[in-house]
Amino acid sequence: MASVAINAQEKAQLESQIRHSIDEIRDFVSIPNNASDHADINRNLTWLTKKFTERGFNTSVLPTSGESLFFATLPIIDGKPTILFYMHFDGQPVDASKWDQKNPYQVVLKSPEGDTFKNELFEDLNTDLNEEWRLFGRSTSDDKGPIVLLLNAFDLLKKNNATLPFNVKIILDSEEENGSKPLPNAVKEYRELLEADFLVINDGPVHSSGKPTIVYGCRGITTMSLTTYGPIKPQHSGHYGNYAPNPGFQLSELLASMKDKDGKVTIDGYYDGITINEETMAILKNVPDDAANINKNLQIKAPEKVGSFYQEALQYPSLNIRGLSSGWVGEEARTIVPESATAELDLRLVPESDGTRLKSLVKKHIEAQGYFVTTKEPTTEERLKHDRVIKITESGVTDAFRTDLNNTYGNFILNTLQKQFQEDVVQIRIMGGTVPIAPFINELKIPAFIVPMVNPDNNQHSPNENLKISQIGYGIRTFYSLLSTPLE
Repeated sequence: MASVAINAQEKAQLESQIRHSIDEIRDFVSIPNNASDHADINRNLTWLTKKFTERGFNTSVLPTSGESLFFATLPIIDGKPTILFYMHFDGQPVDASKWDQKNPYQVVLKSPEGDTFKNELFEDLNTDLNEEWRLFGRSTSDDKGPIVLLLNAFDLLKKNNATLPFNVKIILDSEEENGSKPLPNAVKEYRELLEADFLVINDGPVHSSGKPTIVYGCRGITTMSLTTYGPIKPQHSGHYGNYAPNPGFQLSELLASMKDKDGKVTIDGYYDGITINEETMAILKNVPDDAANINKNLQIKAPEKVGSFYQEALQYPSLNIRGLSSGWVGEEARTIVPESATAELDLRLVPESDGTRLKSLVKKHIEAQGYFVTTKEPTTEERLKHDRVIKITESGVTDAFRTDLNNTYGNFILNTLQKQFQEDVVQIRIMGGTVPIAPFINELKIPAFIVPMVNPDNNQHSPNENLKISQIGYGIRTFYSLLSTPLE
């Protein structure tokens, strides 16, 4: 955890607030929050309304085409800039059988013991607030924990009679884990309510180094499914091998034509529009990634060469085979010529790359390889007329977003974190994953920044999700400093 010495009074105040946060996290997490369960979401909305109202917020439940959003605001004061916080209170579904505790919604306190963890009593925190201990439970880190840390930062601000130099608005998503599908249209409907000068997203983990982190954007995504065809039914490979075209080989050849041996996409125009100047490259190189450790964890000898190092690689759109299928494998393998072969692709996007355009380039490349392209199962006539037939289906596009590295509000966050924790802040120009709220950001047309709070090894989306106590203190201090520091 990022840390710097604070005086005894500040330490006592912080520890008291951490202890209170732990109790509040336990209470909040105890309410199941599967986004597919309407009753779950309503119970969470009731909890949020109560807690934010207690802190002096005006609150609203905003209906959407799906589940409702939660909105809170402090009274608006003319002349102050407005900061909008985004988090989400829904969580991934749970399979309790995969967890090391009976009920993933009942938070368990554990301490590290070698490569594992052992249970501890919450009462022991009253005398020893051990920063290495962790809270285990669904949504402790993603994303209920950060919501509670924001609430407790406001408690601390009130205790210290601190003046807020900002108007504060908060929007909490109820379907982030389901892709936030209602959010873009909801933003259009509630645009005036959400008006702000800049957006701060508190989701995801800090950099693996544990240093304070600010992320300026995330990649978008779109997908394609490619299916090639051989005989109408699987055929005996002895009778029809060397005669019936094999769709597996056709698809393999096609996929191989899309990249060179270094992993670079060879499709014309795929990387068009992307330039990285010296200043940006210096920031990318300043991210304290350990290439040797990354390769060791992945158990690979060397990475592909789309970029010369990890952060540079993220600045380009990717073309990934996320799944392949043809015939049968393993103990079920059969001596046949398969009837079809399918590849599932995902294309991660950067702001310079339009997903619809990239898919068009892929399709043009496929046509140039001699394929007849269809969007549905080919007819008998089409199969008899064309040597090579491929079915292509595709998903919609979730856009990327990225805020300029020299943005005024970004510099404010950067300088505030540096001053609070007295160490370099990790600046990530664009992260590899896709946040489904990018359309929301692009609709509001305001600069957006991700300021993560939780530990890198939090098991987000997985069994045994957890939140380290040290990160609770880090999160409260981060929110406190952002909310009490005036813009320069």
